[in-house]
Amino acid sequence: MQPGTHFAFGTHKDHGFVASFTTSMPAHLAHWFLEREQFEPVPGKSQLYRLVEPEHDGPRRTRQAVHDLRRQGYTVHADIALDPASSAGPPRPLRPNGLQERRSRLAKAAAGRTTQRAIPPTTSLPAARPIPPRPSYAPTVHLTAAGGGRSR
Repeated sequence: MQPGTHFAFGTHKDHGFVASFTTSMPAHLAHWFLEREQFEPVPGKSQLYRLVEPEHDGPRRTRQAVHDLRRQGYTVHADIALDPASSAGPPRPLRPNGLQERRSRLAKAAAGRTTQRAIPPTTSLPAARPIPPRPSYAPTVHLTAAGGGRSR
């Protein structure tokens, strides 16, 4: 491990996905961070924590914990399978029925020039409609009051 490393993540034959902290990290702070990342202390091991419910997407949750701690500015050592920087992400689903090829053909066709436009576009603007003059008087509107209130 590099000097100045704060956390280390890996796998253990008995405890599954584990995390530990080094002496460069205060114990109470490491405990706080690891519990927020869903790790619990291993009984009898003072600096060892195991992932809670590792059967529920354990590798992804451990990689996420490594990522979160690094984003907080801590130096984290992780096994290659648990390191988000060096492990491949989940495979992307392939598009069925040749959709990718069809989109590629459409994109190429859209980028090319068309031969369907026989008449070049006109550059002259249509004649503008004249604006009527402003009236010199103010129109008056007479409203009559309806007796009996609101109509239904």
